[in-house]
Amino acid sequence: MRVLMFGWEFPPHIAGGLGTACYGLTKGLAHHNVEVLFVMPSASGDEDQSAVRIINASDVTVYDTCKNIDEFLGKVDFLRVGSNLRPYIDPISFRELVTEEQKYQTEEFKGYFKEKYKFSGKYGANLMEEVARYAMVAGAIAQQHQFDVIHAHDWLTNLAGIAAKKVSGKPLVIHVHATEFDRTGENVNPEVFRLEQTGMREADKVITVSNLTRNIVINKYGIDPSKVITVHNAVDFSGRSDIEVQRGVKEKIVTFLGRITFQKGPEYFIEAANKVLKMYPNVRFVMAGSGDLMNRSIKRVAQLGISDRFHLTGFLRGQDVQRMFAYSDVYVMPSVSEPFGISPLEAMISNVPTIISKQSGVAEVLRYAIKVDFWDIDALADAIYGLLNYPALSKMAIDSGLEEVNSLKWDHAAAKVKRVYEAAINAKK
Repeated sequence: MRVLMFGWEFPPHIAGGLGTACYGLTKGLAHHNVEVLFVMPSASGDEDQSAVRIINASDVTVYDTCKNIDEFLGKVDFLRVGSNLRPYIDPISFRELVTEEQKYQTEEFKGYFKEKYKFSGKYGANLMEEVARYAMVAGAIAQQHQFDVIHAHDWLTNLAGIAAKKVSGKPLVIHVHATEFDRTGENVNPEVFRLEQTGMREADKVITVSNLTRNIVINKYGIDPSKVITVHNAVDFSGRSDIEVQRGVKEKIVTFLGRITFQKGPEYFIEAANKVLKMYPNVRFVMAGSGDLMNRSIKRVAQLGISDRFHLTGFLRGQDVQRMFAYSDVYVMPSVSEPFGISPLEAMISNVPTIISKQSGVAEVLRYAIKVDFWDIDALADAIYGLLNYPALSKMAIDSGLEEVNSLKWDHAAAKVKRVYEAAINAKK
């Protein structure tokens, strides 16, 4: 079986868990004799291609795929997504907008038709433009390669998956790692929501990373429950080694590792840290990550007067993540809404006792991580204090957690994904 897979990032160049999940899944699929052509906007050439073939969208020339622009646009019904996001409008105005945009797109695309698009592959101000052009290139790639099924990861690649499906007629699987409701709460960006919903509706099958996410997809996006399947994420054990570190401080270390954004709950971590320090002063807290709440977090730490016990490292990747876990005595993930959450698994295989929010998908598969409501700062502080102050509790969490997480391998998740592929292919016959 051959899969045409669309992603936005791939190790070693990642901005979060999405790239890590894609890497683990493709390696797992390779063990089940599934060949993956992995398309990404901008490849650097240093990606691990032992289990996957990387296609750099920036190297694809569109005009090689069909005779003329009209043929391409006839096969791909495509609405260009402008950089200026619009709120919802009434149906009549929307149809007029669609017609106008398609006419404009046709003329504009003629000018680019024999060009290669150079994607940044980042999450910058021109993200929507890159998403749209990525879909154009996806249609070209779909005509150049043979494959059995299409797999698109998250909303950034939904349009690419749809374009490939319309060109090839092959079934489309959309993989939902997070939704706009996870990222923003109820203040959803309507344009992103529309792209997410369109991808899910066009998909033959939808994979969600947890039952928590599955319920959101069904209830918030109106997707048929019969085509939504949960496949929990896993953890990659390869490339890991026992890291010996020498601490520069004598205190114990409690770590938060993730994007410093609303979704990840950094503010609750800070408030809990303040409470713990009043009971257990011999500890330091580390926030490893970056995000739009960074400055606010720094100000709150200063207001609480705990700056001398609080460290912000910035974004970490690769060996630096493993080294941070090696330093840690407790790992905390207080996410407000976490579709899954791979970092607790990484902490547990590094022998770090772990605390997670009940509002996370990973809570569905872990029994030996301590679970608290993200908003319950007192419960979070008590859990941290308990793991720091009672060695027997910490040892039980480490030993039981390691045994548990050892069963959560990407090979198992990949086997479930392969069955989803087979169901999508058979439904097309």
